[in-house]
Amino acid sequence: MKPPRISSRKQEHVELTIERDVSFQTKTPGFERWEFQHNALPELDFSDVDPSTRFLGKTLALPFVISSMTGGYEDAIRINRQLAEVCAEKQLAMGVGSQRQAMEETRFHRSFSVVREVAPNIPIFGNIGAAEVAKLKDVSKIRRLADLIKADGFAVHLNPLQEFLQPEGNPEFRGALKGIEMLVKELPIPVIVKEIGAGISLSVAKRLLDVGVTIIDVAGAGGTSWAGVEILRRAKGKEKRSKTAGDSNGSAHAFWDWGIPTVDALRQVCSLKTQSPHLTVIASGGVSNGIDVAKAIAFGADMAGAARLMLKELEAGGTKALLAKISAWEMELKGAMFLTGSRTITDLKAQQLVLKA
Repeated sequence: MKPPRISSRKQEHVELTIERDVSFQTKTPGFERWEFQHNALPELDFSDVDPSTRFLGKTLALPFVISSMTGGYEDAIRINRQLAEVCAEKQLAMGVGSQRQAMEETRFHRSFSVVREVAPNIPIFGNIGAAEVAKLKDVSKIRRLADLIKADGFAVHLNPLQEFLQPEGNPEFRGALKGIEMLVKELPIPVIVKEIGAGISLSVAKRLLDVGVTIIDVAGAGGTSWAGVEILRRAKGKEKRSKTAGDSNGSAHAFWDWGIPTVDALRQVCSLKTQSPHLTVIASGGVSNGIDVAKAIAFGADMAGAARLMLKELEAGGTKALLAKISAWEMELKGAMFLTGSRTITDLKAQQLVLKA
């Protein structure tokens, strides 16, 4: 059977994340196990709380990014335009989905370039998979993808689990680290390395730091299971064969909950900041409210991110609903800051979290 076009696969991914339950089945991100110690005497007014921060050289109202999600098919133009409009209004960062399709077909450029058109002043980063990076001979194609959206940074996503389970996947990662090192050395903008929901460990983060990466999105387990997404695609019967060991739904299902919980990955990676204070860490994977954002910052993250929750809110109620959701998260974050006596994000990073009894 001929594999589906990349564009149709991307659309199918988005539809499944919106319409089906693709959460982890038993594993959680871990935020729920921790809590702040209440400060009954915060010695500041709520109006003093300032959650602004800097990311990729630009000021944000909140330490938050709508994470890499989509692009490369017709309806992605609308989705990315609306997400960018919201990010521009709320002064948030945004990452586009994988630009592999734009690298191969110019007719899909618009689904990515629209982001910068409607959001000229926010930090925006591009995105390509590590399997593609492993094959690069030079950075010319990535430069063109970055120029397409006037990117402030460029993300390489690590998704070996998804590629292993995807019927038409490309689980060929030999040379990926060398490719990442080439991008770090030759691109004029920062390189971000991110997982997509299975987490980045301490050892992998060390290897990334060794080749010059300074921004890591841990993207841990507990939010969207991309293994689950691929299992559901198989169940629809659109693909009959796979190149990998995850050939049957039975064996594939064993990997639905595979990965490092977000808090565990976050604590491991942030431990490197003592020796590498220049490291910027993004926490994503099951971040579900503003208090989770606050907890991520207290664990050492510089930013937090979410994708599926934002997309579902947008598709259910449009930009008005998404703006309301982000405003609610902002109030929750500022509330957590006020109730811990944290006027700034720097103050919040100094707060201690305790395990719930």
